[in-house]
Amino acid sequence: MIEGEANDPVIRSRERIRMLAGAGRRCGYSCFLTALAVFVINYYLGSSSFWISLTVALLIIGSLVLAPSIIFGYAVNAAEREEQGLPHGH
Repeated sequence: MIEGEANDPVIRSRERIRMLAGAGRRCGYSCFLTALAVFVINYYLGSSSFWISLTVALLIIGSLVLAPSIIFGYAVNAAEREEQGLPHGH
Protein backbone atom coordinates (compact mmCIF):
# COMPACT_ATOMS: atom_id res chain seq x y z
CA MET A 1 0.00 0.00 0.00
CA ILE A 2 1.29 3.46 -0.90
CA GLU A 3 1.70 6.07 1.86
CA GLY A 4 -1.21 8.19 0.56
CA GLU A 5 -3.48 5.15 0.41
CA ALA A 6 -2.85 4.31 4.06
CA ASN A 7 -4.68 7.49 5.13
CA ASP A 8 -7.57 7.14 2.67
CA PRO A 9 -10.70 6.11 4.63
CA VAL A 10 -12.37 4.64 1.51
CA ILE A 11 -9.47 2.24 0.88
CA ARG A 12 -9.32 1.29 4.56
CA SER A 13 -13.06 0.64 4.52
CA ARG A 14 -12.76 -1.52 1.39
CA GLU A 15 -9.98 -3.56 2.93
CA ARG A 16 -11.99 -4.07 6.11
CA ILE A 17 -15.02 -5.19 4.07
CA ARG A 18 -12.77 -7.45 1.95
CA MET A 19 -11.40 -9.10 5.12
CA LEU A 20 -14.88 -9.57 6.60
CA ALA A 21 -16.21 -10.96 3.31
CA GLY A 22 -13.31 -13.43 3.16
CA ALA A 23 -13.97 -14.54 6.72
CA GLY A 24 -17.68 -14.89 5.92
CA ARG A 25 -16.95 -17.02 2.87
CA ARG A 26 -14.66 -19.28 4.88
CA CYS A 27 -17.27 -19.61 7.64
CA GLY A 28 -20.13 -20.25 5.19
CA TYR A 29 -18.28 -22.85 3.17
CA SER A 30 -17.10 -24.49 6.41
CA CYS A 31 -20.72 -24.76 7.54
CA PHE A 32 -21.64 -26.41 4.24
CA LEU A 33 -18.73 -28.85 4.47
CA THR A 34 -19.58 -29.69 8.07
CA ALA A 35 -23.26 -30.19 7.13
CA LEU A 36 -22.20 -32.56 4.38
CA ALA A 37 -19.98 -34.54 6.76
CA VAL A 38 -22.71 -34.71 9.42
CA PHE A 39 -25.23 -35.83 6.79
CA VAL A 40 -22.98 -38.64 5.50
CA ILE A 41 -22.09 -39.83 9.01
CA ASN A 42 -25.76 -39.72 10.02
CA TYR A 43 -26.74 -41.65 6.89
CA TYR A 44 -24.36 -44.50 7.60
CA LEU A 45 -24.75 -44.65 11.38
CA GLY A 46 -28.53 -44.36 11.52
CA SER A 47 -30.95 -41.51 11.62
CA SER A 48 -31.25 -39.29 14.66
CA SER A 49 -33.39 -36.18 14.96
CA PHE A 50 -30.55 -34.27 16.63
CA TRP A 51 -28.15 -34.88 13.73
CA ILE A 52 -30.83 -34.04 11.17
CA SER A 53 -31.57 -30.79 13.00
CA LEU A 54 -27.85 -30.03 13.18
CA THR A 55 -27.48 -30.59 9.44
CA VAL A 56 -30.39 -28.29 8.64
CA ALA A 57 -29.12 -25.64 11.07
CA LEU A 58 -25.65 -25.73 9.51
CA LEU A 59 -27.15 -25.34 6.03
CA ILE A 60 -29.25 -22.37 7.14
CA ILE A 61 -26.37 -20.68 8.97
CA GLY A 62 -24.05 -21.28 6.04
CA SER A 63 -26.55 -19.73 3.64
CA LEU A 64 -27.17 -16.71 5.85
CA VAL A 65 -23.44 -16.05 6.22
CA LEU A 66 -22.27 -16.94 2.72
CA ALA A 67 -24.75 -14.97 0.61
CA PRO A 68 -23.94 -11.49 1.99
CA SER A 69 -20.22 -12.18 2.07
CA ILE A 70 -20.21 -13.14 -1.62
CA ILE A 71 -22.21 -10.03 -2.52
CA PHE A 72 -19.95 -7.71 -0.52
CA GLY A 73 -16.85 -9.35 -1.98
CA TYR A 74 -18.11 -8.72 -5.51
CA ALA A 75 -19.08 -5.16 -4.56
CA VAL A 76 -15.57 -4.37 -3.34
CA ASN A 77 -14.03 -5.82 -6.50
CA ALA A 78 -16.47 -3.86 -8.68
CA ALA A 79 -15.70 -0.63 -6.83
CA GLU A 80 -11.98 -1.12 -7.38
CA ARG A 81 -12.49 -1.90 -11.07
CA GLU A 82 -14.67 1.21 -11.42
CA GLU A 83 -12.03 3.35 -9.71
CA GLN A 84 -9.32 2.05 -12.04
CA GLY A 85 -11.49 2.74 -15.10
CA LEU A 86 -11.70 -0.90 -16.16
CA PRO A 87 -14.79 -2.33 -17.89
CA HIS A 88 -17.65 -3.48 -15.69
CA GLY A 89 -17.51 -7.10 -16.79
CA HIS A 90 -21.20 -7.53 -17.61
